[in-house]
Amino acid sequence: MITTNTELFILSMGALGLGMYLLFKGGDWTIEAAVYIARKLGISPLVIGFTIIAFGTSLPELLVSLNANLAGLPGIAIGNVIGSNIANILFVVGVTAFFTTLVAIPREIMRDIVMMLLASFLMTFLMLQGHISQLGGGVMILVLLSYVLWQYRMAASGKIDVDDVDVPKYKNMAQGVFFLILGLAAIAGGAEFLVRGAKVSASIIGVPEDVIGLSVIAIGTSLPELSTCLIAARKKQSDIIIGNILGSNVFNILMIIGATALVKPIANEAIAPQVVSLDIWIMLGVTVLFSVLLLTYKKINKAIGVVFVTGYVFYIGLIYALYLSKDVAQAVEQAVG
Repeated sequence: MITTNTELFILSMGALGLGMYLLFKGGDWTIEAAVYIARKLGISPLVIGFTIIAFGTSLPELLVSLNANLAGLPGIAIGNVIGSNIANILFVVGVTAFFTTLVAIPREIMRDIVMMLLASFLMTFLMLQGHISQLGGGVMILVLLSYVLWQYRMAASGKIDVDDVDVPKYKNMAQGVFFLILGLAAIAGGAEFLVRGAKVSASIIGVPEDVIGLSVIAIGTSLPELSTCLIAARKKQSDIIIGNILGSNVFNILMIIGATALVKPIANEAIAPQVVSLDIWIMLGVTVLFSVLLLTYKKINKAIGVVFVTGYVFYIGLIYALYLSKDVAQAVEQAVG
């Protein structure tokens, strides 16, 4: 007969899977409907590109982190962002490089690289202070809004190019509003399922929620980026792939952590010490490495992709092994004591 814990674990895994599915579908419905409504109201594609699409793609992760922090699980919120940024570079870029060589044009991506580095160093600095306060969250949001406004002005003046916005096809405004509401409801429900599933599964297998956030949830929330990059890889669109990763990592930190801390401060005491002493540094190191490769080597080929994916597998194994070794050490200490 299946034990109660086993049944709960299966249900929690089901909740995780359902939560991820709802987040993905809800995100698509919300963005498509919002774009349709905005165009019907006469809002320019430029504004849509820098507001609805830019912010909408991070909405699922934002609600997951907000929900987790308000539920007293800041480890999931922090782990989600740190783990997603690591996964975006090592896993998503690494896998994509198997299918096409990513060629970078430094002068076109310099501003995004600088912003990604700035956001990463800012998050590291704030976490080393012992907490991310509401003031720190506000600074992150302010930096992001300033960056988006600057990009908008540059695009409006023709100094940078912006991809055209595809307008989804709905029969009428009522249908667009319906899918907007449906999408938002799916995201809210998906975030709830994901956080609750992560909390229960973490407690059953004895792994801190931080590790779940760094691994399972991080990989799950990086799947949309992987899908987008693989589609672009088939069309040999390196600029879209690199821009997607750079933009995602910037928004993950500045919008998600910024808004989460603005609603409720994130204290390091509620986060596993190893996140501050190890994981944040790995994120920073991977970010710097990626930036240096793009600016100097100017391409990510299959060989680098293999190194990236291997490094990611090693990282996931490392964080689980370290937490497992802590449990063993504690057990031995208790037995000896």
